Amino acid sequence: MALTSHRSKRKVTGGRYQEYRKKRVFEIRGPATLTKLGEKKVKTLRGVGASTKQKILSANVIHVYDPKTKKYSHETIKTIVENNANRHYVRRNIMTKGAVVETVKGKVKITSRPGQVGVLQGILVK
Repeated sequence: MALTSHRSKRKVTGGRYQEYRKKRVFEIRGPATLTKLGEKKVKTLRGVGASTKQKILSANVIHVYDPKTKKYSHETIKTIVENNANRHYVRRNIMTKGAVVETVKGKVKITSRPGQVGVLQGILVK
């Protein structure tokens, strides 16, 4: 069964909505892109209106912003420390927005959406 962005069949109260149409092709969404730690691999997808979207399948370098010095730098990711999206993502080395990774400079919180944006950016955490 296809994943879709169509409205739920149930209301918050538990009642059912009257279905006025079936699923549409433009409502279909793909499976989640789980960005892993490893050599950089990027997948380019075609969107509506010939727009393109890049998804990072795996990466090992992150663009880090240091708030004290107000400078950016490229850092190599050692490991994933924590991930609030799913506690099992840490042991599977999966990065999402809000995940904390360990670099040479210290802990970095990911601020971009690697599965949708195509770049991995973060901010240095104390």
